[in-house]
Amino acid sequence: QVQLMESGGGLAQPGGSLTLSCAASGSIFRVVAMGWYRQAPGNERELVASVNAGGGYNYADSAKGRFTITRENKNVYLRMSSLKPEDTAVYYCNMYAYESATRHDVYWGQGTQVTVSS
Repeated sequence: QVQLMESGGGLAQPGGSLTLSCAASGSIFRVVAMGWYRQAPGNERELVASVNAGGGYNYADSAKGRFTITRENKNVYLRMSSLKPEDTAVYYCNMYAYESATRHDVYWGQGTQVTVSS
């Protein structure tokens, strides 16, 4: 069973920084892509940033220039700088992977709260 475990959320001041970490475990045959999504109260879950196995990156416009996603094997990180109150949300780790040569699925972490406030 594939599991994603996030850490690193918490309280930050406007202009501050936080780094989120996500570790994938379980039967993983091949990772296709990993990324971070977020969901603020009353809003839909939205993509923040993603990286695929080929090294391609995708960032939300709101994240460009402030957030950096990196991936090391089955771990993915999100370095967030110049944080704004509107970055407050639950952040979810996401992975698209194969458990075998033919079985693939999308997996989600449990979410970690990020609050940006003075």
